[in-house]
Amino acid sequence: MISFLDLKKINAPYENLFQEKLKLVLDNSWYILGNEVKTFESSFADYCGTKFCIGVGNGFDALVLIFKGYIELGKLQKGDEVIVPSNTYIASILAVLQADLVPVLVEPNLETYNINPDLILEKITFKTKAVLAVHLYGQLAEMKKINEIANQNDLLVIEDAAQAHGANLDENKKSGNLSNAAAFSFYPGKNLGALGDGGAITTNDSELAKVLFSLRNYGSEKKYYNEYIGVNSRLDELQAAFLNVKLPNLDQDNNNRIVIAKRYLSEIKNDKIILPFWDFSNNHVFHLFVIRTENRDQLQQYLLENRIQTVIHYPVAPHKQKAFSNRNNLSYPITEKIHNEILSLPISPVMSMEEVDFVIEILNKYRIEFY
Repeated sequence: MISFLDLKKINAPYENLFQEKLKLVLDNSWYILGNEVKTFESSFADYCGTKFCIGVGNGFDALVLIFKGYIELGKLQKGDEVIVPSNTYIASILAVLQADLVPVLVEPNLETYNINPDLILEKITFKTKAVLAVHLYGQLAEMKKINEIANQNDLLVIEDAAQAHGANLDENKKSGNLSNAAAFSFYPGKNLGALGDGGAITTNDSELAKVLFSLRNYGSEKKYYNEYIGVNSRLDELQAAFLNVKLPNLDQDNNNRIVIAKRYLSEIKNDKIILPFWDFSNNHVFHLFVIRTENRDQLQQYLLENRIQTVIHYPVAPHKQKAFSNRNNLSYPITEKIHNEILSLPISPVMSMEEVDFVIEILNKYRIEFY
């Protein structure tokens, strides 16, 4: 079986270094917000090109805390509208709601699956105060257009960069440094994955960073003195230690993914399969390689029968989820089409070229009449 993502194989080369880090943390007996967290925050800020990185419990908390931080600073108020892509993982929308803000869904571009900037203007009202740009599947949203629209309308721009660690807008601008603030997830399957939950916020805004360092820690900058109504969402010391081991290899891991993506794009030749759009710039790190077909379930079954594991990211559009029953009757036809047709192929930095050969061969043999 070709696994969709073999986490054991991905983490195996680091096992000895992980053991050394575990012993170091145990010997130091400093388990919360210690030197490993501080080192990672400094290193990841340098990597993204930002002044600040705030380690938090997970990617969802990272988004929520950004919104709450701006509320504390008076730049957002509860009830303000935030423009969000309708085609995203539900966490992006839940984070807006968790901060007592109002998500306004905007359809994606069918080629990139990211929010369509041309449709953002249609949704801006006097209540609109921010745009949440999601870099879905590892491809940057159209940040130049989004930032231009935001500047013209006095809006904050926030990146959901949970799937786009290391994606480049140009030589000097990475994800995490393309907006007012950005949220990252280090969930184990991410391009930079921990061995459990973890997240971070990057920003160049010193006022926001100061608030966030407190908000993540019960609203306290000084122990037992609480300036804000905060939460407990701190990047775990041990997970930070593991991330410190893996961060230096992130660019090479991304390059390995890109090599596979280029092969898929050039060698999959099947008129029943729509390949993802990519302009071959550095704006995509292929967290996922997502194809489309009108017979998605059939294709997935065919691949499984040929011992190729795939995943659907995501089977149900957010506005069709039971949790959003008040939105179930709304129509987002492009989003619905995407969610009905997408299928994610295996792609990872440890996938062998023989495995890639086999995936390509089996896909090129696929015909609807098989079923």
